Amino acid sequence: MNEPLFIGISGGSGSGKTTIVRRIYKEVPERSIAIIEHDAYYKDQSNITYEERCKTNYDHPFAFDTDLFVEHIKELKKGNVIQKPIYDYSIHNRKKETIKVEPKEIIIVEGLLVFYEERIRDLLDIKIFVDTDADIRILRRINRDMRDRGRSLESIMNQYMSTVRPAHEQFIEPTKKYADIIVTEGGNNLVAVDLMVTKIKSLLYNNKRKENKRSFV
Repeated sequence: MNEPLFIGISGGSGSGKTTIVRRIYKEVPERSIAIIEHDAYYKDQSNITYEERCKTNYDHPFAFDTDLFVEHIKELKKGNVIQKPIYDYSIHNRKKETIKVEPKEIIIVEGLLVFYEERIRDLLDIKIFVDTDADIRILRRINRDMRDRGRSLESIMNQYMSTVRPAHEQFIEPTKKYADIIVTEGGNNLVAVDLMVTKIKSLLYNNKRKENKRSFV
């Protein structure tokens, strides 16, 4: 197998990153694509209490185990299998279990801050920033956190004003300048998603042709 192509997808909370990733994953053969999410790599916090873990600023770069994230990207680039962490939002900590991720032709690296850290940027072949208006992002975040994480509207708004919004302005929005492609309107931008899928399929097709040629040599 050729060295994997790493596609970074970043953008603010609620921008539509996950929707885009899911649509790409749906259109590309499963045998050819893998996904690693930065938010699976929140630091292990077993050494502090649940109450203390609740106070962690999860939108700050320091919340992530970036060393392990970079190490895993490098291992996949070498063609090695990794054990991706599983983060449990209900306890604000990692689970003991992990998920086996095998190297594939296309590896999507998704997360809020994947363009913030230079070590991650340098490992990405294509960088896509999902740019969505703030009012849409907060509405999506409210809907997600209430539906999937059982949080109250008050707690969501308090977190948004105290950590999410400042972190977006300080750490995420400035990284737009590193993007090769900027996608507006998130997963609703079907034209942009279709273009990305077409590009990925073209790369896979070309890789397949190269492999077939080598097999005849």
